[in-house]
Amino acid sequence: MASSLIDSELFKDQYSTKEMRAVFSERAQIQSWLDCWVALAKAEAKNGVIPESAAEEIAQKAHAEDIDMDYVREGFKKTSHPLMPQIRAFTKLCSPEAGGYIHWGATTQDITDTGMILQLRNAQDILEKQLEHLLNQVLDKAEKYKALPEAGRTHAQHAVPITLGYKFAIWADELGRDLERLQHDRKTYFAGNFGGAAGTLASLFDKGIAVRNDFCKNLGLAIPTITWHVSRDRLANFSSDIAIAASTIGKMANEIINLQRTEVEEGFQMGKVGSSTMPQKRNPMICENIYANVRLVKNNANLGLEAMVQEHERDMSFWQTEWMYLSEMCLVFSAAIKMMSQVMDQMIVHEDNIKRNLNMTHGLIVSERVMLDLGRYIGRQNAHEVIYEDAQKAFNDGIDFLDVLLADERVTKDVDEATLREMLDPARYVGSCVQMVDDIVKKWRK
Repeated sequence: MASSLIDSELFKDQYSTKEMRAVFSERAQIQSWLDCWVALAKAEAKNGVIPESAAEEIAQKAHAEDIDMDYVREGFKKTSHPLMPQIRAFTKLCSPEAGGYIHWGATTQDITDTGMILQLRNAQDILEKQLEHLLNQVLDKAEKYKALPEAGRTHAQHAVPITLGYKFAIWADELGRDLERLQHDRKTYFAGNFGGAAGTLASLFDKGIAVRNDFCKNLGLAIPTITWHVSRDRLANFSSDIAIAASTIGKMANEIINLQRTEVEEGFQMGKVGSSTMPQKRNPMICENIYANVRLVKNNANLGLEAMVQEHERDMSFWQTEWMYLSEMCLVFSAAIKMMSQVMDQMIVHEDNIKRNLNMTHGLIVSERVMLDLGRYIGRQNAHEVIYEDAQKAFNDGIDFLDVLLADERVTKDVDEATLREMLDPARYVGSCVQMVDDIVKKWRK
Protein backbone atom coordinates (compact mmCIF):
# COMPACT_ATOMS: atom_id res chain seq x y z
CA MET A 1 0.00 0.00 0.00
CA ALA A 2 1.18 3.50 -0.82
CA SER A 3 1.98 5.75 2.11
CA SER A 4 2.02 8.99 0.12
CA LEU A 5 -0.69 10.70 -1.94
CA ILE A 6 1.87 11.00 -4.73
CA ASP A 7 1.95 7.21 -5.07
CA SER A 8 -1.62 6.55 -3.95
CA GLU A 9 -3.65 4.48 -6.37
CA LEU A 10 -6.61 6.71 -5.48
CA PHE A 11 -5.08 10.19 -5.55
CA LYS A 12 -1.75 9.98 -7.37
CA ASP A 13 -2.99 11.67 -10.55
CA GLN A 14 -4.16 14.64 -8.49
CA TYR A 15 -0.73 15.11 -6.91
CA SER A 16 1.57 13.88 -9.67
CA THR A 17 1.72 12.59 -13.24
CA LYS A 18 2.90 9.27 -14.60
CA GLU A 19 5.75 10.89 -16.52
CA MET A 20 7.02 12.81 -13.49
CA ARG A 21 6.73 9.81 -11.19
CA ALA A 22 9.05 7.96 -13.54
CA VAL A 23 11.62 10.77 -13.34
CA PHE A 24 11.72 10.60 -9.54
CA SER A 25 11.32 6.86 -9.09
CA GLU A 26 13.80 4.98 -6.93
CA ARG A 27 15.25 3.28 -10.00
CA ALA A 28 15.64 6.63 -11.78
CA GLN A 29 17.51 8.07 -8.81
CA ILE A 30 19.89 5.11 -8.70
CA GLN A 31 20.38 5.28 -12.47
CA SER A 32 21.31 8.94 -12.17
CA TRP A 33 24.03 8.00 -9.67
CA LEU A 34 25.27 5.24 -11.98
CA ASP A 35 25.36 7.69 -14.88
CA CYS A 36 27.50 10.00 -12.76
CA TRP A 37 29.95 7.21 -11.95
CA VAL A 38 30.20 6.34 -15.65
CA ALA A 39 30.82 9.99 -16.57
CA LEU A 40 33.46 10.23 -13.84
CA ALA A 41 35.22 7.03 -14.87
CA LYS A 42 35.35 8.15 -18.51
CA ALA A 43 36.71 11.56 -17.50
CA GLU A 44 39.36 9.97 -15.30
CA ALA A 45 40.37 7.48 -17.97
CA LYS A 46 40.69 10.28 -20.51
CA ASN A 47 43.03 12.14 -18.15
CA GLY A 48 45.09 9.09 -17.22
CA VAL A 49 43.80 8.73 -13.67
CA ILE A 50 42.30 5.23 -14.07
CA PRO A 51 42.73 2.52 -16.75
CA GLU A 52 40.60 2.80 -19.87
CA SER A 53 39.49 -0.81 -19.45
CA ALA A 54 38.10 -0.04 -15.99
CA ALA A 55 36.06 2.88 -17.34
CA GLU A 56 34.68 0.70 -20.14
CA GLU A 57 33.57 -2.02 -17.74
CA ILE A 58 32.02 0.49 -15.35
CA ALA A 59 30.00 1.88 -18.26
CA GLN A 60 28.90 -1.59 -19.35
CA LYS A 61 27.68 -2.59 -15.89
CA ALA A 62 25.87 0.65 -14.94
CA HIS A 63 22.24 -0.51 -15.18
CA ALA A 64 19.87 0.19 -12.33
CA GLU A 65 17.81 -2.93 -13.01
CA ASP A 66 20.87 -5.07 -12.15
CA ILE A 67 21.34 -3.50 -8.71
CA ASP A 68 20.30 -5.66 -5.76
CA MET A 69 17.79 -3.33 -4.14
CA ASP A 70 17.32 -5.50 -1.05
CA TYR A 71 21.06 -5.38 -0.48
CA VAL A 72 21.05 -1.59 -0.84
CA ARG A 73 18.09 -1.11 1.52
CA GLU A 74 19.67 -3.24 4.20
CA GLY A 75 22.92 -1.37 3.68
CA PHE A 76 21.20 1.94 4.36
CA LYS A 77 19.95 0.63 7.68
CA LYS A 78 23.39 -0.64 8.74
CA THR A 79 25.57 2.22 7.55
CA SER A 80 23.24 5.24 7.94
CA HIS A 81 24.98 6.44 4.80
CA PRO A 82 23.02 7.58 1.72
CA LEU A 83 25.47 6.29 -0.91
CA MET A 84 27.91 3.71 0.45
CA PRO A 85 25.53 0.73 0.06
CA GLN A 86 24.97 1.74 -3.57
CA ILE A 87 28.72 1.90 -4.18
CA ARG A 88 29.12 -1.59 -2.71
CA ALA A 89 26.22 -2.98 -4.76
CA PHE A 90 27.66 -1.53 -7.96
CA THR A 91 31.13 -2.79 -7.12
CA LYS A 92 29.73 -6.32 -6.80
CA LEU A 93 28.60 -6.17 -10.43
CA CYS A 94 32.09 -5.39 -11.68
CA SER A 95 35.39 -7.25 -11.68
CA PRO A 96 37.69 -6.51 -8.73
CA GLU A 97 39.92 -4.36 -10.95
CA ALA A 98 37.14 -2.22 -12.40
CA GLY A 99 35.14 -2.13 -9.18
CA GLY A 100 38.12 -0.72 -7.38
CA TYR A 101 37.94 2.44 -9.49
CA ILE A 102 34.26 3.23 -8.90
CA HIS A 103 33.81 6.60 -7.14
CA TRP A 104 37.55 7.31 -7.48
CA GLY A 105 38.43 10.67 -5.94
CA ALA A 106 34.78 11.59 -5.40
CA THR A 107 32.72 12.35 -2.33
CA THR A 108 29.12 11.36 -1.77
CA GLN A 109 27.74 14.80 -2.48
CA ASP A 110 29.45 14.92 -5.88
CA ILE A 111 27.34 12.00 -7.03
CA THR A 112 24.09 12.79 -5.24
CA ASP A 113 24.11 16.46 -6.23
CA THR A 114 24.90 15.79 -9.86
CA GLY A 115 22.47 12.87 -9.99
CA MET A 116 19.75 15.14 -8.65
CA ILE A 117 20.57 17.75 -11.28
CA LEU A 118 20.11 15.09 -13.98
CA GLN A 119 16.68 14.26 -12.57
CA LEU A 120 15.68 17.92 -12.33
CA ARG A 121 16.76 18.49 -15.92
CA ASN A 122 14.51 15.62 -17.03
CA ALA A 123 11.72 17.01 -14.89
CA GLN A 124 12.05 20.48 -16.39
CA ASP A 125 11.93 19.02 -19.89
CA ILE A 126 8.50 17.62 -19.03
CA LEU A 127 7.33 20.83 -17.35
CA GLU A 128 8.38 22.98 -20.31
CA LYS A 129 6.46 20.76 -22.74
CA GLN A 130 3.40 20.91 -20.51
CA LEU A 131 3.62 24.68 -20.18
CA GLU A 132 4.07 25.13 -23.94
CA HIS A 133 0.94 23.07 -24.55
CA LEU A 134 -1.01 25.02 -21.94
CA LEU A 135 0.21 28.33 -23.36
CA ASN A 136 -1.16 27.42 -26.80
CA GLN A 137 -4.47 26.35 -25.26
CA VAL A 138 -4.79 29.70 -23.51
CA LEU A 139 -3.85 31.54 -26.70
CA ASP A 140 -6.64 29.67 -28.49
CA LYS A 141 -9.11 30.88 -25.88
CA ALA A 142 -7.77 34.44 -26.14
CA GLU A 143 -8.32 34.45 -29.90
CA LYS A 144 -11.76 32.88 -29.67
CA TYR A 145 -13.08 35.39 -27.13
CA LYS A 146 -11.01 38.44 -27.97
CA ALA A 147 -14.08 40.50 -28.87
CA LEU A 148 -16.54 39.15 -26.27
CA PRO A 149 -17.29 42.03 -23.87
CA GLU A 150 -17.18 41.17 -20.18
CA ALA A 151 -17.36 43.13 -16.96
CA GLY A 152 -13.89 44.08 -15.84
CA ARG A 153 -13.51 44.11 -12.09
CA THR A 154 -11.27 45.95 -9.66
CA HIS A 155 -11.51 45.52 -5.89
CA ALA A 156 -13.92 42.66 -6.73
CA GLN A 157 -16.45 45.20 -8.10
CA HIS A 158 -17.48 46.13 -11.62
CA ALA A 159 -15.00 48.61 -13.08
CA VAL A 160 -15.04 49.10 -16.87
CA PRO A 161 -15.69 46.63 -19.70
CA ILE A 162 -12.95 44.31 -20.92
CA THR A 163 -13.17 41.28 -23.17
CA LEU A 164 -12.91 37.70 -22.01
CA GLY A 165 -10.10 37.17 -24.51
CA TYR A 166 -8.14 39.99 -22.89
CA LYS A 167 -8.25 38.10 -19.59
CA PHE A 168 -6.93 34.95 -21.29
CA ALA A 169 -4.24 36.97 -23.06
CA ILE A 170 -2.92 38.29 -19.74
CA TRP A 171 -2.58 34.69 -18.55
CA ALA A 172 -0.87 33.70 -21.79
CA ASP A 173 1.66 36.52 -21.54
CA GLU A 174 2.54 35.48 -18.01
CA LEU A 175 2.87 31.82 -19.03
CA GLY A 176 5.17 32.90 -21.84
CA ARG A 177 7.42 34.74 -19.42
CA ASP A 178 7.40 31.74 -17.09
CA LEU A 179 8.66 29.58 -19.93
CA GLU A 180 11.30 32.11 -20.96
CA ARG A 181 12.53 32.30 -17.38
CA LEU A 182 12.84 28.53 -17.08
CA GLN A 183 14.57 28.17 -20.43
CA HIS A 184 16.99 31.03 -19.75
CA ASP A 185 17.99 29.82 -16.28
CA ARG A 186 18.69 26.22 -17.35
CA LYS A 187 22.30 27.09 -18.08
CA THR A 188 22.68 28.41 -14.53
CA TYR A 189 21.22 25.70 -12.37
CA PHE A 190 21.89 22.58 -14.43
CA ALA A 191 25.58 22.36 -13.54
CA GLY A 192 27.59 19.34 -12.48
CA ASN A 193 29.18 19.19 -9.05
CA PHE A 194 32.51 17.46 -8.46
CA GLY A 195 35.07 18.50 -5.88
CA GLY A 196 36.01 15.63 -3.62
CA ALA A 197 36.15 15.62 0.18
CA ALA A 198 35.96 19.36 0.89
CA GLY A 199 35.60 20.55 -2.68
CA THR A 200 39.30 21.16 -3.33
CA LEU A 201 39.88 18.26 -5.79
CA ALA A 202 43.00 17.36 -3.80
CA SER A 203 42.39 13.64 -4.38
CA LEU A 204 43.18 14.05 -8.10
CA PHE A 205 46.24 16.25 -7.63
CA ASP A 206 46.95 18.19 -10.85
CA LYS A 207 44.22 16.41 -12.84
CA GLY A 208 41.31 17.65 -10.73
CA ILE A 209 40.06 20.55 -12.85
CA ALA A 210 40.38 18.61 -16.10
CA VAL A 211 38.49 15.64 -14.67
CA ARG A 212 35.76 17.87 -13.28
CA ASN A 213 35.30 19.62 -16.60
CA ASP A 214 35.16 16.39 -18.59
CA PHE A 215 32.81 14.87 -16.00
CA CYS A 216 30.34 17.70 -16.61
CA LYS A 217 30.78 17.59 -20.38
CA ASN A 218 30.06 13.85 -20.41
CA LEU A 219 26.73 14.52 -18.74
CA GLY A 220 25.86 17.55 -20.87
CA LEU A 221 25.89 19.82 -17.82
CA ALA A 222 27.33 23.27 -17.28
CA ILE A 223 30.83 23.41 -15.80
CA PRO A 224 31.03 25.30 -12.49
CA THR A 225 33.97 27.58 -11.82
CA ILE A 226 34.22 26.32 -8.24
CA THR A 227 32.72 23.48 -6.22
CA TRP A 228 29.19 24.26 -5.02
CA HIS A 229 28.71 21.75 -2.20
CA VAL A 230 27.53 24.50 0.15
CA SER A 231 26.39 27.01 -2.49
CA ARG A 232 22.76 26.11 -3.06
CA ASP A 233 21.67 29.23 -4.91
CA ARG A 234 21.27 27.24 -8.13
CA LEU A 235 18.60 25.11 -6.51
CA ALA A 236 17.00 28.10 -4.83
CA ASN A 237 16.86 29.65 -8.32
CA PHE A 238 15.24 26.52 -9.72
CA SER A 239 12.75 26.44 -6.83
CA SER A 240 11.87 30.08 -7.35
CA ASP A 241 11.34 29.66 -11.09
CA ILE A 242 9.07 26.68 -10.50
CA ALA A 243 7.15 28.52 -7.77
CA ILE A 244 6.65 31.59 -9.96
CA ALA A 245 5.32 29.48 -12.83
CA ALA A 246 3.09 27.55 -10.43
CA SER A 247 1.73 30.81 -9.07
CA THR A 248 0.59 31.74 -12.58
CA ILE A 249 -1.37 28.49 -12.75
CA GLY A 250 -2.74 29.19 -9.27
CA LYS A 251 -3.87 32.66 -10.32
CA MET A 252 -5.69 31.17 -13.30
CA ALA A 253 -7.37 28.54 -11.14
CA ASN A 254 -8.45 31.10 -8.55
CA GLU A 255 -9.92 33.39 -11.21
CA ILE A 256 -11.89 30.52 -12.75
CA ILE A 257 -13.18 29.61 -9.28
CA ASN A 258 -14.48 33.17 -8.92
CA LEU A 259 -15.90 33.34 -12.45
CA GLN A 260 -17.71 30.04 -11.96
CA ARG A 261 -20.25 31.88 -9.86
CA THR A 262 -22.06 32.64 -13.13
CA GLU A 263 -19.83 33.22 -16.17
CA VAL A 264 -17.33 30.42 -16.77
CA GLU A 265 -17.20 26.77 -15.72
CA GLU A 266 -14.12 24.59 -15.53
CA GLY A 267 -16.11 21.92 -17.35
CA PHE A 268 -18.99 19.60 -16.63
CA GLN A 269 -20.31 16.31 -17.88
CA MET A 270 -22.92 14.00 -16.41
CA GLY A 271 -21.30 11.94 -13.71
CA LYS A 272 -19.22 14.75 -12.25
CA VAL A 273 -20.43 15.37 -8.67
CA GLY A 274 -20.03 18.66 -6.87
CA SER A 275 -21.37 17.68 -3.47
CA SER A 276 -22.22 14.54 -1.54
CA THR A 277 -25.32 16.20 -0.10
CA MET A 278 -26.38 18.99 -2.51
CA PRO A 279 -27.24 17.38 -5.86
CA GLN A 280 -27.44 20.68 -7.72
CA LYS A 281 -23.85 21.74 -7.02
CA ARG A 282 -21.40 22.15 -9.92
CA ASN A 283 -18.31 23.10 -7.96
CA PRO A 284 -14.94 24.12 -9.47
CA MET A 285 -13.25 21.16 -7.80
CA ILE A 286 -10.52 20.68 -10.40
CA CYS A 287 -9.42 24.28 -10.01
CA GLU A 288 -9.53 23.88 -6.25
CA ASN A 289 -7.28 20.82 -6.61
CA ILE A 290 -4.94 22.87 -8.79
CA TYR A 291 -4.71 25.65 -6.22
CA ALA A 292 -4.00 23.12 -3.45
CA ASN A 293 -1.04 21.84 -5.47
CA VAL A 294 0.19 25.36 -6.11
CA ARG A 295 0.20 26.05 -2.38
CA LEU A 296 2.41 22.99 -1.87
CA VAL A 297 4.82 24.20 -4.55
CA LYS A 298 5.09 27.69 -3.09
CA ASN A 299 5.61 26.45 0.45
CA ASN A 300 8.31 24.01 -0.65
CA ALA A 301 10.12 26.79 -2.49
CA ASN A 302 10.87 28.37 0.87
CA LEU A 303 13.14 25.42 1.64
CA GLY A 304 15.29 26.42 -1.32
CA LEU A 305 16.08 29.68 0.46
CA GLU A 306 16.56 27.96 3.82
CA ALA A 307 19.09 25.58 2.29
CA MET A 308 21.29 28.44 1.12
CA VAL A 309 22.54 28.95 4.68
CA GLN A 310 24.98 26.06 5.24
CA GLU A 311 27.87 25.36 7.56
CA HIS A 312 31.50 25.08 6.52
CA GLU A 313 32.24 22.78 3.54
CA ARG A 314 29.51 20.17 4.03
CA ASP A 315 26.07 20.28 5.63
CA MET A 316 24.01 17.18 4.89
CA SER A 317 21.10 18.29 7.04
CA PHE A 318 20.07 20.68 4.28
CA TRP A 319 21.01 19.01 1.03
CA GLN A 320 19.10 15.88 1.93
CA THR A 321 15.92 17.97 2.21
CA GLU A 322 16.38 18.78 -1.48
CA TRP A 323 15.76 15.15 -2.45
CA MET A 324 12.29 15.53 -0.95
CA TYR A 325 11.09 19.04 -1.59
CA LEU A 326 12.45 19.46 -5.13
CA SER A 327 10.90 16.23 -6.36
CA GLU A 328 7.60 17.07 -4.66
CA MET A 329 7.56 20.51 -6.27
CA CYS A 330 7.98 19.01 -9.72
CA LEU A 331 5.48 16.22 -9.11
CA VAL A 332 2.61 18.37 -7.82
CA PHE A 333 3.30 21.16 -10.31
CA SER A 334 3.18 18.71 -13.21
CA ALA A 335 -0.20 17.52 -11.96
CA ALA A 336 -1.42 21.12 -11.63
CA ILE A 337 -0.48 21.92 -15.24
CA LYS A 338 -2.12 18.75 -16.50
CA MET A 339 -5.34 19.56 -14.63
CA MET A 340 -5.32 23.13 -15.96
CA SER A 341 -4.95 21.77 -19.50
CA GLN A 342 -8.01 19.64 -18.81
CA VAL A 343 -9.87 22.76 -17.68
CA MET A 344 -8.91 24.60 -20.86
CA ASP A 345 -10.18 21.69 -22.96
CA GLN A 346 -13.49 21.35 -21.13
CA MET A 347 -14.24 24.96 -20.15
CA ILE A 348 -17.80 26.16 -20.59
CA VAL A 349 -18.34 29.87 -21.30
CA HIS A 350 -21.83 31.15 -20.47
CA GLU A 351 -22.01 34.06 -22.89
CA ASP A 352 -25.58 34.99 -21.95
CA ASN A 353 -24.61 35.30 -18.30
CA ILE A 354 -21.55 37.36 -19.24
CA LYS A 355 -23.79 39.76 -21.17
CA ARG A 356 -26.30 39.87 -18.32
CA ASN A 357 -23.59 40.64 -15.77
CA LEU A 358 -22.12 43.30 -18.02
CA ASN A 359 -25.45 45.14 -18.00
CA MET A 360 -26.46 44.44 -14.41
CA THR A 361 -25.44 47.94 -13.25
CA HIS A 362 -27.69 49.49 -15.92
CA GLY A 363 -24.98 51.52 -17.60
CA LEU A 364 -22.83 52.45 -14.61
CA ILE A 365 -19.97 50.29 -15.88
CA VAL A 366 -19.26 52.90 -18.58
CA SER A 367 -19.64 55.99 -16.41
CA GLU A 368 -15.96 56.76 -17.05
CA ARG A 369 -16.67 57.22 -20.74
CA VAL A 370 -19.57 59.59 -20.03
CA MET A 371 -17.39 61.54 -17.60
CA LEU A 372 -14.54 61.95 -20.08
CA ASP A 373 -16.85 62.97 -22.92
CA LEU A 374 -18.61 65.52 -20.73
CA GLY A 375 -15.21 66.68 -19.53
CA ARG A 376 -14.51 68.09 -22.99
CA TYR A 377 -17.17 70.69 -22.30
CA ILE A 378 -16.94 71.41 -18.56
CA GLY A 379 -13.50 70.07 -17.61
CA ARG A 380 -12.50 66.69 -16.28
CA GLN A 381 -12.82 67.43 -12.56
CA ASN A 382 -16.19 69.15 -12.92
CA ALA A 383 -17.41 66.26 -15.04
CA HIS A 384 -16.24 63.80 -12.38
CA GLU A 385 -18.38 65.58 -9.76
CA VAL A 386 -21.44 65.63 -12.00
CA ILE A 387 -21.21 61.99 -13.08
CA TYR A 388 -20.32 60.92 -9.54
CA GLU A 389 -23.55 62.42 -8.23
CA ASP A 390 -25.61 60.91 -11.05
CA ALA A 391 -23.99 57.50 -10.71
CA GLN A 392 -24.59 57.32 -6.97
CA LYS A 393 -28.21 58.39 -7.44
CA ALA A 394 -28.71 55.65 -10.05
CA PHE A 395 -27.11 53.10 -7.75
CA ASN A 396 -28.91 54.10 -4.55
CA ASP A 397 -32.36 54.55 -6.13
CA GLY A 398 -32.15 51.58 -8.48
CA ILE A 399 -32.70 53.81 -11.52
CA ASP A 400 -31.29 53.20 -14.98
CA PHE A 401 -28.18 55.37 -15.43
CA LEU A 402 -29.45 56.72 -18.75
CA ASP A 403 -32.63 58.01 -17.13
CA VAL A 404 -30.63 59.87 -14.47
CA LEU A 405 -28.34 61.40 -17.10
CA LEU A 406 -31.26 62.50 -19.28
CA ALA A 407 -32.82 64.23 -16.28
CA ASP A 408 -29.62 66.18 -15.50
CA GLU A 409 -29.40 69.47 -17.41
CA ARG A 410 -25.71 69.70 -16.59
CA VAL A 411 -25.28 66.75 -18.94
CA THR A 412 -27.94 67.27 -21.57
CA LYS A 413 -26.97 70.84 -22.37
CA ASP A 414 -23.80 69.48 -24.02
CA VAL A 415 -24.57 65.81 -24.80
CA ASP A 416 -27.73 64.64 -26.60
CA GLU A 417 -29.68 61.45 -25.96
CA ALA A 418 -28.41 59.58 -29.03
CA THR A 419 -24.83 60.21 -27.98
CA LEU A 420 -25.54 59.08 -24.43
CA ARG A 421 -27.12 55.86 -25.64
CA GLU A 422 -24.09 55.16 -27.81
CA MET A 423 -21.71 55.91 -24.92
CA LEU A 424 -23.58 53.57 -22.59
CA ASP A 425 -23.03 50.55 -24.84
CA PRO A 426 -20.35 48.52 -23.02
CA ALA A 427 -19.22 46.81 -26.22
CA ARG A 428 -18.07 50.21 -27.50
CA TYR A 429 -15.77 50.77 -24.52
CA VAL A 430 -13.35 47.85 -24.45
CA GLY A 431 -10.38 49.97 -25.44
CA SER A 432 -7.50 48.16 -27.14
CA CYS A 433 -8.43 44.69 -25.87
CA VAL A 434 -8.69 43.15 -29.33
CA GLN A 435 -5.39 44.65 -30.49
CA MET A 436 -3.60 43.55 -27.34
CA VAL A 437 -4.91 40.00 -27.74
CA ASP A 438 -3.62 39.96 -31.31
CA ASP A 439 -0.25 41.23 -30.10
CA ILE A 440 -0.01 38.50 -27.46
CA VAL A 441 -0.94 35.77 -29.92
CA LYS A 442 1.66 37.03 -32.36
CA LYS A 443 4.31 37.18 -29.64
CA TRP A 444 3.86 33.73 -28.10
CA ARG A 445 2.32 31.48 -30.73
CA LYS A 446 4.84 28.74 -31.54
